[in-house]
Amino acid sequence: MEGYLKDPSSYRRLIGKLLYLTNTRPDLCFSINLLSQFMQSPTDYHYRAAQHVLRYIKSRPSEGLFFSADSPIQLKAFSDSDWATCPNTKRSTTGFCIFLGSSLISWKSKKQSTVSRSSTEAEYRALAAATCEMQWISYLLGDLQMKEAGTPVLYCDNKSARHIAHNQSFHERTNHIELDCHVVCEKVQANLLHLLPVRSDEQLTDIFTKFPHRVRFRSIVPKLGLMIIHHPA
Repeated sequence: MEGYLKDPSSYRRLIGKLLYLTNTRPDLCFSINLLSQFMQSPTDYHYRAAQHVLRYIKSRPSEGLFFSADSPIQLKAFSDSDWATCPNTKRSTTGFCIFLGSSLISWKSKKQSTVSRSSTEAEYRALAAATCEMQWISYLLGDLQMKEAGTPVLYCDNKSARHIAHNQSFHERTNHIELDCHVVCEKVQANLLHLLPVRSDEQLTDIFTKFPHRVRFRSIVPKLGLMIIHHPA
């Protein structure tokens, strides 16, 4: 059994610094979000996991996000969830990433606030979170007088969640989902958002909801716009 750290302050300082790094390194988002949940009573296992993250950062110290100057002004997002993955609370993890053209501008990996009774419910909560973020970005683009090139597109790999969003009469069977989650349906019905399917092997948000296989992880990172932006001296 792993023992608790005698002095957890060093672990807390390390995670606090890594949290700032997630502002420019989305590939670290899920790992740091998970490790930050044990700030109160970290164990030796958690500290070794944090050191593993440091070794990963050291192997790619000059990696960062690239923003193209001629990228089209159109929002595109991917939404996903990992159902009941927390062994202690059985809560699901919400993950989404939003692109402006080809540039990644917003992403999130967060444990959901309530327990979802099905994978569809967990996916729908993730859809709602992504939709609200896309709506806020659309308002921001409007304030900056930047006209979008097309209707925002949101990709989801859960067929049942997409069906709920497109079929309002289906909501009678989903009364246990909070009312604010139905914002997705409102945007779809108003043609302010296109909700489209995506294959599971093309779902970029796997990196924000779980630990994918190393090969899968390495294939997703470049698609997020992460690249070597300079060579260290």
